[in-house]
Amino acid sequence: MTTEVSAGSGNRQAITACVILATLMQALDTTIANVALPYIQGSVSATQDQIGWVLTSYIAVAAIMTPPAGFLTARFGLKRIFLFSVGGFTLASVLCGMAHSLTQIVLFRVLQGACGAALVPLSQSVLLTIYPKERQGFAMALFGFGVMVGPVLGPVLGGWLTQNYSWRYVFYINLPIGILDFLAMMVFLPNPKPQGTARLDWFGFGMLSVAIGALQILLDRGEIKDWLSSGEIVIETLVCCAALYLFLVHTFTSARPFVRPALFRDRNFTGGVIFIALVGLTYYASLALQPPYLQDLMNYPVVSAGLVMGPRGIGTMGAMLVVGRLMGRVDIRVLLAIGLGLTAWSFNAMTGWTPDVSMMQVVRITVIQGIGLGFFFVPLTAAALSTLPVEDRTNGAGVFNLARNMGSSIGISVVNALLTRNTQINHADIAQHVTAVNRAFEDPAIRHFWDPLAAGGRAALDAVITRQAQIIAYIDDYKLLLVAMLVALPLLALFKGSGSGGGDTPIVVD
Repeated sequence: MTTEVSAGSGNRQAITACVILATLMQALDTTIANVALPYIQGSVSATQDQIGWVLTSYIAVAAIMTPPAGFLTARFGLKRIFLFSVGGFTLASVLCGMAHSLTQIVLFRVLQGACGAALVPLSQSVLLTIYPKERQGFAMALFGFGVMVGPVLGPVLGGWLTQNYSWRYVFYINLPIGILDFLAMMVFLPNPKPQGTARLDWFGFGMLSVAIGALQILLDRGEIKDWLSSGEIVIETLVCCAALYLFLVHTFTSARPFVRPALFRDRNFTGGVIFIALVGLTYYASLALQPPYLQDLMNYPVVSAGLVMGPRGIGTMGAMLVVGRLMGRVDIRVLLAIGLGLTAWSFNAMTGWTPDVSMMQVVRITVIQGIGLGFFFVPLTAAALSTLPVEDRTNGAGVFNLARNMGSSIGISVVNALLTRNTQINHADIAQHVTAVNRAFEDPAIRHFWDPLAAGGRAALDAVITRQAQIIAYIDDYKLLLVAMLVALPLLALFKGSGSGGGDTPIVVD
């Protein structure tokens, strides 16, 4: 994405504050709603697998709309797109807070993701342009601060707002930030002339969007509709496959496709795309699993759940600072292996969790998981993009971030579907051993609370069985995430061994 923006030293600080604020607002929204999900679920009467749509709808649409950001900027102008993104994101946030049904909140989250997708890449582009080359490292440090502080503050701020006000304020918090940022951009952001010759492969973009949308819908609704036994899921599967087929044929036959196949001739880029999708699938799925576990099974207040989740981001930030110094001195594959190993260890520890696990143990394990992400993310981004030709890096960054977002939305959908299904299976397995002739009920203390011959006793028994079934289902999900990490280890061979990666290697973060 090339954008001609000039700013004197007088306005540079103001423009920097504007774009960092936009980045912070968008990054904050990736985690602020997580701890509020159980409250949203109760408010809109959603099931366990349905409430995941609040996360996946936002991520999937953001994935679709991120790659065209460069075209839209070149075609309509940086200032227009930035103002539209900030204004649209703020309006959609308010509408999310006003929603009274699951359908409404999912539709408004779709709008929020579509408008906010361009905020982070545009912010990065502006900072790289208004700062001279010798100060671009400083600019990217500021950008990284905005990107990383948002996910750290999100759970804590979301928990505080939900407990003291309502889950709706998790979205309303964007209103004052968005208005301030919009007005500041109106005043300070330059308005470079649009490049009227910019083009986009609309057919390729359209087919990829249809394929991603159909895939996300069938993953989100598959468990409810019993998968391929439902005509709706069959139709969505056929639409996804047909659109993906047309996209691939068009990609390999078009002169200027939406995604250039030549990018994947680079081993580092191919490996990076595979791994970043895996990071999205495992890391964001884990983030989606933890709030209901803490609140529903461990009975944590929402503020406590936010405080427990926050240190994960601190671990990531600290690891990124360390990795920044190691880049160029240590083989990238070693750093990636450390990140994989730490993350796999954390998932292995989570498979042993029960609701009796201490708060400090939860914090310790999630901090280590955050450190693993920090060791993984920075060298992975550098390895994936540094060996691409300069003219291909913008296109490559779009595909790279598309893979991350798609991995995230698919991962959340899969673990939620498995959580629902495995809870049902485990409930049936446990319930067959809980019968009126079970001799354990001869104990008066047990029979007093769980009398299988009384309606109240049967209800209490069912609640206990359901809770045990959910605990086992969470363990099954964490085992799946652990296996995904271990399977990825041999794929490190895809990367070329190199100690390089520092210097002027661009780190593109979205």
